[in-house]
Amino acid sequence: MDGTLVDTESLWLRTVREAVPRIAADDLFDVLGRSATEAAARLLPLTGDDDPKSLAADLEARFLTAVQREAAPLPGALALLDLLQASGIPTALVSASSRQVMDAVLKTLGADRFRTTVAEGETPRSKPAADPYLSAARCLGVDPAACLAVEDSPTGVAAAEAAGCRVLAVPSYAPIDPGPRRTVRRGLEGIRREELWAAGL
Repeated sequence: MDGTLVDTESLWLRTVREAVPRIAADDLFDVLGRSATEAAARLLPLTGDDDPKSLAADLEARFLTAVQREAAPLPGALALLDLLQASGIPTALVSASSRQVMDAVLKTLGADRFRTTVAEGETPRSKPAADPYLSAARCLGVDPAACLAVEDSPTGVAAAEAAGCRVLAVPSYAPIDPGPRRTVRRGLEGIRREELWAAGL
C-alpha cells in the first residue's frame, strides 16, 4: 500500500524526521515498511526517551493526519487495480500501517477494488514476517505461491518472499535488486496484462 499504490512513504519519512530530528539516513530507511510499533522500538535509542509506546503513538498520530490530508494514488496504481479487476484477478491490500491509516487510504483508492485487507496488528506478526501475506492468501482462498505481491521496500519484499509469493518490486527510497521470483520495475505506469503473466500471475 504505502509507496506502491499511494504516495505515503514520503509522508512516513517526514513523520519520522519530525519525531526524531537527529535520525541518520540509514536509520531512516531502516523503518520503511515497518509498523509504528516496530519503528518506535528501533528509533527509541535515538530519542533519549524510554517509552516506546508513547513514541509509537506519536508516530501513528502524525502519520495518520498526514495521510488523511495528503495521500494520493501513485501514477499507474488505479489503472493496475482496474486491470486486475477486469481480468478477474482477486486482490488483497496488505500493509504494515494501522487499520486507521489503511481505511484513510481506502477512501482514496476505493475499497471496492479489494476483496480483503490486512492491516498492522491483525496478524500475530507484522512485516517482515510472512504472517500478513499468508493471512491475505487464506482470505482469498489461494496458494501464496500463486500470488504476486507488489512491494516498494526491502522489509515488504522479505515478508512477501517469506510467505512464498512472487514479487513485483517498485522501489521507493531503498534499492531492491532483482532475484529469483522477483521482478523489479521503476513504477506501475503502463503495466500490461502480459507483464503480469510474465511476473507470475
